[in-house]
Amino acid sequence: MDKSKIYHFTGIKGSGMSALALVLHGEGYKVQGSDLEEYFFTQRGLEEAGIPLLPFSASNIKEGQIVIAGNAFPDSHEELVAAREKGIEVIRYHKFLGELLKNYKSVAITGSHGKTSTTGLLAHVLSGMEPTSYLIGDGTGKGVESSEHFVLEACEYKRHFMAYRPDYAIMTNIDFDHPDYYTDIDDVQSAFEAFGKQVKKGIIACGDDERLRTLEAIVPVTYYGVGEHNDVIAKNIRKEKAGSYFDAYIHGELYGHFYIPTYGDHNILNALAIIAFYYLNQLDPNELAQQFRTFSGVKRRFSEKVINGVTVIDDYAHHPSEIRATLDAARQKYPDKEVVAVFQPHTFTRTIALLEEFASVLSLADHVYLCEIFASVREEAGDVSIEDLAKLVKGGAKVLPLENVSPLLSYKDAVIVFMGAGDVQKYEFAYEKLLSNTSPTQN
Repeated sequence: MDKSKIYHFTGIKGSGMSALALVLHGEGYKVQGSDLEEYFFTQRGLEEAGIPLLPFSASNIKEGQIVIAGNAFPDSHEELVAAREKGIEVIRYHKFLGELLKNYKSVAITGSHGKTSTTGLLAHVLSGMEPTSYLIGDGTGKGVESSEHFVLEACEYKRHFMAYRPDYAIMTNIDFDHPDYYTDIDDVQSAFEAFGKQVKKGIIACGDDERLRTLEAIVPVTYYGVGEHNDVIAKNIRKEKAGSYFDAYIHGELYGHFYIPTYGDHNILNALAIIAFYYLNQLDPNELAQQFRTFSGVKRRFSEKVINGVTVIDDYAHHPSEIRATLDAARQKYPDKEVVAVFQPHTFTRTIALLEEFASVLSLADHVYLCEIFASVREEAGDVSIEDLAKLVKGGAKVLPLENVSPLLSYKDAVIVFMGAGDVQKYEFAYEKLLSNTSPTQN
């Protein structure tokens, strides 16, 4: 790491890239970046930090820089071409992060689902006790020059997490996601096992997940969950409108009483993973319990607001397992309200591979609206339409056009849950604008 250089991020508005830029900025490095000019939710933190944001251009690349390239951008991108022509070092995001980790006691959180929330929770509780650097997949990052710990979200897509050799790894689950890259669930499991064999000290894994239960590892594996066969177990669970309460037992002995102001079974499991980490590192469980109480969540994970008596929830859920968890959380917090799901599928390949699973889990909502499939930069089209999914949803689903979201005004005193990893927020913002301009007596 060279503090005389300027670290230029090509694709700085990406969630991982923006977080990494904030980490380097916090540690005293000179940082700037480029991206599309349209607004991304990640850029607010960059702007607040005073990090220069530029439109993509070969002219951004100058002597005295090190270029960090976002994984979504090919080597043919104009900035990366310009960097190579000028002999400027170009490092891919995940490889740069892998090198950065060598300076810390590192904890990598991975899994097909839940890694962002779990990373955010561990970053929160550790930061409440000591200086901690962290990188979360919701675009949040913080660098502290005096920190010993580095907490990071490690993504399995294209096996990017193979660039990391952390001290500890938390694995939340193994599921078939990213069908544009992985061939099947066994291929996914092989990736997690390969990553696990790079972990230096220990793996903390959800023992309620059948795939993780068969994980082949070199370092010790500590299992957490609600099943009695785990090392760290949640018992006496009470799920209430204010959050969840439970007792944690480790190897059969009571470790502590805990409350988390979040909802759904998945958030209890996330908390157990952190409890296991605290136990293994002999950290204070009483301090942990206090820090749990002040966790407010991460961006785009059950983010709530109330407009004209209607509760609007924004969530990144884009896989059937995640949709189920989000709807479960909504039912826990709002047991007496109608739950309306507004879902935008993300990528044609995922929609085709999991079509029936999507239909089944969406049927858990009282009413379902679907937005047009979001095609990522990885693909342009696919052999499936949003109507194909709508036909399979039990009880029926309606396709919601962006230019007319007024059907959602029919629901009074309801919970409207917007879910997706694409641009579903466009639909949410259109609805919120309409709702804000409608008096409670009109809707």
